[in-house]
Amino acid sequence: MKYCSQCGHSVIRKIPEGEELERFVCESCQTIHYQNPKVVAGSIPEWEDKILLCKRAIEPRYGLWTLPAGFMELGETLEQAAARETWEEAQARIDQLDLYLVCSLPHISQVYTLFRANLQDLNFAPGQESLEVKLFDESQIPWDQLAFPVIRQTLRHYFEDKAKKQFTLHVTEVERPPR
Repeated sequence: MKYCSQCGHSVIRKIPEGEELERFVCESCQTIHYQNPKVVAGSIPEWEDKILLCKRAIEPRYGLWTLPAGFMELGETLEQAAARETWEEAQARIDQLDLYLVCSLPHISQVYTLFRANLQDLNFAPGQESLEVKLFDESQIPWDQLAFPVIRQTLRHYFEDKAKKQFTLHVTEVERPPR
């Protein structure tokens, strides 16, 4: 950040009085600019013993598989964002959303929220951000072609819980991958 969104003057990084973290501050109008993590909302769309995955048509991770998910918009609930992202990426309608996983990714300033959800029907198709959408049972999951560590971790939890016939809320973290 270089300029204040309130007055247009240059900003500096400093620890404002009464705070503990360095922030962008405009010394002209005294506005403190807080930068906070982005919230990602998505779903695990279920149909009988299968789940719906999307093959990405965008970077990052073009051509790899993921669950339908994306950044929340202003004015949305988590559930609305998850349903919208599922529609945008897979043209799929979901209902009965049940919060399943909250995952912090501090190294990229994101928080993932994923819901188990029922597919309303089998009318799905790739949206603009997907090359392909497909139902997979556990034996068909393309584990070596999953786009993100958080998706791999979510699916591992999901299939472990499914085997136990007991789904619980998972609160977890994905650390920065080794370079």
